[in-house]
Amino acid sequence: MTEQQKIPAWDLPTRLFHWLLVALIASAYLTYKFGDVTMTYHMWNGYAILTLCLYRLLWGLVGSNTARFCQFIKGPKAIFSYLKSAKSAQPQKFLGHNPAGALMVLALLALIITQGSMGLFTTDDIIVEGPLVFLASGDFVSLAGSIHRIGYWVILGFAGLHVLAALFYVFVKKDNLIRAMIDGKKAKHTVPEGQRLQARSPLLALVCLLISAGTVYVVVNISAYL
Repeated sequence: MTEQQKIPAWDLPTRLFHWLLVALIASAYLTYKFGDVTMTYHMWNGYAILTLCLYRLLWGLVGSNTARFCQFIKGPKAIFSYLKSAKSAQPQKFLGHNPAGALMVLALLALIITQGSMGLFTTDDIIVEGPLVFLASGDFVSLAGSIHRIGYWVILGFAGLHVLAALFYVFVKKDNLIRAMIDGKKAKHTVPEGQRLQARSPLLALVCLLISAGTVYVVVNISAYL
């Protein structure tokens, strides 16, 4: 397929977020299983994940058009309409996320933010203690620990469904969503006529990232301010 047959769909900040999050989720398990006894690297990994997720929330408000929540979050009617069309030879076309894919994006973000947040309240009562344990009751800390232990596997299950859906589009619908999230471009025949990426400045993305990192830093060091 020539470059003339492709349409820009995803900006660089969104693509970097996507693949960095994938890497950090894998790293979360590795730093848990093979990290040091104090779980220092695992906790840093968790802070990085929370930073990325907060960044994505901000970018979903002020970022490029295909990254903004208001552009791809749809109601039940639009979702069912899309799913019905997906079975046909001429499915509905979208420059960014389709309505069903948007649900997966929201579900994964919610799960990952919950997972990371619960980690802040988790302790093994011996060596490891999350930075916010001192703020919570014993019952909540116990609940947070249970959610944090189970949550990773729930996230992997949803991520697996996400990958299977992407592979379905690659091999059945001939719409390579995986490649598009790498090079930022979608095949012209899969995009509505006249729609184009309206990219925002990478500098704005950097500002969002710095705000997110600063917020996580303050939260995990809140004991120093109390």
